[in-house]
Amino acid sequence: MNALAATNRNFRLAARLLGLDSKLEKSLLIPFREIKVECTIPKDDGSLASYVGFRVQHDNARGPMKGGIRYHPEVDPDEVNALAQLMTWKTAVADLPYGGAKGGIGCNPRDLSISELERLTRVFTQKIHDLIGIQRDVPAPDMGTNAQTMAWILDEYSKFHGHSPAVVTGKPIDLGGSLGREAATGLGVVFATEALLAEYGKSITDTKFALQGFGNVGSWAAKFIHEKGGKLVAVSDITGAVKNPNGIDIPALLKHREITGTLKDFQGADFMDPNDLLVHECDVLVPCALGGVLNKENATDIKAKFIVEGANHPTDPEADEILSKKGVVILPDIYANSGGVTVSYFEWVQNIQGFMWEEEEVNFELKKYMTKAFHEIKAMCKLHDCNLRMGAFSLGVNRVARATLLRGWGA
Repeated sequence: MNALAATNRNFRLAARLLGLDSKLEKSLLIPFREIKVECTIPKDDGSLASYVGFRVQHDNARGPMKGGIRYHPEVDPDEVNALAQLMTWKTAVADLPYGGAKGGIGCNPRDLSISELERLTRVFTQKIHDLIGIQRDVPAPDMGTNAQTMAWILDEYSKFHGHSPAVVTGKPIDLGGSLGREAATGLGVVFATEALLAEYGKSITDTKFALQGFGNVGSWAAKFIHEKGGKLVAVSDITGAVKNPNGIDIPALLKHREITGTLKDFQGADFMDPNDLLVHECDVLVPCALGGVLNKENATDIKAKFIVEGANHPTDPEADEILSKKGVVILPDIYANSGGVTVSYFEWVQNIQGFMWEEEEVNFELKKYMTKAFHEIKAMCKLHDCNLRMGAFSLGVNRVARATLLRGWGA
């Protein structure tokens, strides 16, 4: 089951739990606007190339729409639609005053030079500049894009609308980016884990973690878990996996990977089969890599008592059911990895105020938001007698439905 089908399924289950009117339920699924543009640019060799860019704006009942822009060869309209919808529920769960959006350009960024990427980004911005904006739709980086991409969008948008740093988030610090943004998703995962463990009278200290994915989210999460006294007994990324029952020295592993570009040959741990990481002996499993990694094939063998979804959609619905029966507690992605969008919101707020915060303030506010959202999800679970995933979805869907009704729906 792909991300689109899973999102729709979770939405429908949440709508049923909430007893939503069937017409309202249908209207909440329909996107507000879908934009498709042709972006034609001169390549460095003088030839012309054309790329399709689009933006799906799903819902703006709770505020301006928010979501990433990805540069990827298979940017599929269905998938972007699902991701835009997911952002609507995600921002509502975190209680950010936003709706959901998502966009992208069908291209392979590895095949384009820096100057070609810049031209492409600027043409795309020229085509959509009157449909995005500080109070309309605020893009952010995603797969294949980064702070530099945001800087180009900001510059191009500002040619039409005057200096507008709040039009995108995930910008370089020098152009109004927020301190703490880079580490935000990983740190949010850790705050979410702390809130979950506290519910069971546990803490990160001396708890055993297995972590899949050592990219931006995984490496920051590992660093903060290590700092808080947690034991990372197994870590993996694309290059391989390492284990140490007494806990891996994360700063040393980060240094090793920075020098060699791989986890292989790390002295402080034994090499292991990356496929065994998910079923490794641990208390908390943190998948921070790809979607669909926990499925009906491996779910029965998972030994962790808690799963914290740092990645998007790492657990298949079939695996969800198997794990629930085993009594494994799953902290869903829609909440667990919302630290990134929460600090994006802080960046937007700082830009609008024209007043930047210290990193301590950013992290303090992030912890406040993550902890508050966890308790609101738990309250939904009690009310509807459901698991954390349904608690989170029903919380998000309920907030959007209420805002839609209050604004005068169907008029």
